[in-house]
Amino acid sequence: MKKFVVRFTVEAEADLLRLFDYLLERDIGAAEQAELAIAKALELLQIFPFSCRKAAGGGGAFLRELIIPFGNSGYVALFEIEAGGYVTILAIRHQREDDYH
Repeated sequence: MKKFVVRFTVEAEADLLRLFDYLLERDIGAAEQAELAIAKALELLQIFPFSCRKAAGGGGAFLRELIIPFGNSGYVALFEIEAGGYVTILAIRHQREDDYH
C-alpha cells in the first residue's frame, strides 16, 4: 500500500503553535493530549487522504478537511492532496473558530 508524505505549510505550523500555546496557558495535560490527538489523526492522511470530506466552498476533489476529535469539540485540518504522493496541511483550526487564520 502506497503511503503519502504529509507535510505542513508555514501557516499550518503557525496554527499548530497557536492552538498548542492556547491550551498550554490553561492546562499542560490538555495541551499534550491535544498534540497526541492531532498527530494520531494526521497518520490517517498517510494512507487514506481521500476518505476525508471535500472542503466547503469548492476547491475540487483534492482540497479536503480532516475532522480531529478532541474533548467536546476538536480541530479541523485543511489539506490538499498533491501529485507525487504528497498531502500538504494548509491550515488547522479549532472547530469553534469561524474560519482558518
